[in-house]
Amino acid sequence: MTVEFLDIAELSEQLRTGRLTSTEVTTAMLERIDALDPALQSFAVVTRERALADAAAADEQISRGGWRGPLHGVPLALKDLVETEGITTAAGTTVHGDHVPDADGTVAARLRAAGSVLLGKVRMTEGAFSAHHPDLPTPVNPWNADTWSGVSSSGSGVSVAAGLAFGTLGSDTGGSIRLPSGANGVTGLKPTWGRVSRAGVFPLAPSLDHIGPMTRSARDSALMMTVIAGWDPADPTSSSRPVPDYAAHLELDRSPVVGIDPDLNARFDPETQSMLASVQSELSDLGWRVVEVQAPDFMTVAADWSALCGVETALAHGDTYPSRKAEYGPALAGLIELGRSLDVLDLERMQQRRRHFTGAMNRLMDDIDILLLPSVGKASPTIEEMNGLEAGTELFEQVTGPTAPIDLAGLPALTLPSGFTGRGTPLGVQFVGPAFAEAALLAAGVAYQRATDHHLRRPQV
Repeated sequence: MTVEFLDIAELSEQLRTGRLTSTEVTTAMLERIDALDPALQSFAVVTRERALADAAAADEQISRGGWRGPLHGVPLALKDLVETEGITTAAGTTVHGDHVPDADGTVAARLRAAGSVLLGKVRMTEGAFSAHHPDLPTPVNPWNADTWSGVSSSGSGVSVAAGLAFGTLGSDTGGSIRLPSGANGVTGLKPTWGRVSRAGVFPLAPSLDHIGPMTRSARDSALMMTVIAGWDPADPTSSSRPVPDYAAHLELDRSPVVGIDPDLNARFDPETQSMLASVQSELSDLGWRVVEVQAPDFMTVAADWSALCGVETALAHGDTYPSRKAEYGPALAGLIELGRSLDVLDLERMQQRRRHFTGAMNRLMDDIDILLLPSVGKASPTIEEMNGLEAGTELFEQVTGPTAPIDLAGLPALTLPSGFTGRGTPLGVQFVGPAFAEAALLAAGVAYQRATDHHLRRPQV
């Protein structure tokens, strides 16, 4: 029996009942990583000894009736900006290449307490911005080696799509969960800002950073969200709102109202527009009510995002930039320089636009349950097309146009596989919801995935 593409829920039941052991599954995953990842380059560190020890401990606990829940014994991976005790956490940089934390970040600790198995740390762009460090490998899209694998949680998307992990954590500051989820054909949830603790996570821009799951289905994301969400005294910005059992609330209590802004969506390329029309038809067939809306000005705040992010990034890197500037790649260095050069009055104008946009988005979401957007502003781009994806460029604003504004507003968004290009590479759609509506978004995602099979297709690796 091959196990690599089992849903977490299905795998969990087999582990709980003893039909599979975590050691068997973990060994199979490590062998698959050994066989496939030299070409895919999704892992920065494979924690083989830790994984086998985690698995053995899970088997022993489950065998004596100590099952901890749906993640117990399940092999997962973490984006390499989540601090892990005794394991290198470099955040995609060379300047922090020797950083070995002495404690787990909160989300890592919560997954560990749930009994999950840590397969390793997956690659990412430098500092979680738009480009991989020029001296480090770039993860390869398993659907097509010439196709962009997304940023910044590239290794997270590649590893889940290729069956090298059952789920991963990503971070999202301008689209970094949703872009690679769409590019690699997986499901990704960017929660409401503050819903998941950022303590022990290397920052790109703290007021924009979100941590969330990347899996192969909305149901699996719900299982991970239940574990990682919630108040954390180590992160005073985390929300104290009660955390529901997301996996127990995956049935819709009514048909959602879906908003579509025709003018906004008309800005995207023809293949993206065709995908959105197809999704709209699929949702209408489910009996969901689709209405036209007028969204606030996405493109202006998308253009502001680089500068606003850059200011916070400059602060985050204050100990190493400019003192070790020569060790930085050009994209991250350019973002920091942009932030350092920003005039204070220009900054406040952008902050005012951000506040106005957030208010307008909150008002829009009062009347709808879901705003429908693509997960990437350019349909499944090639690597060649993504050359020059740097702060302040027209290409950057095009690609992140449907994602970065959602980070600025702090709203939750679920990305789902939604079709394929003519060359067979994945496309993704975003369900954007009101603040703290993760449970409703996940339920909507489960309903959509019951009615479609986009998320069930696998790359040939």
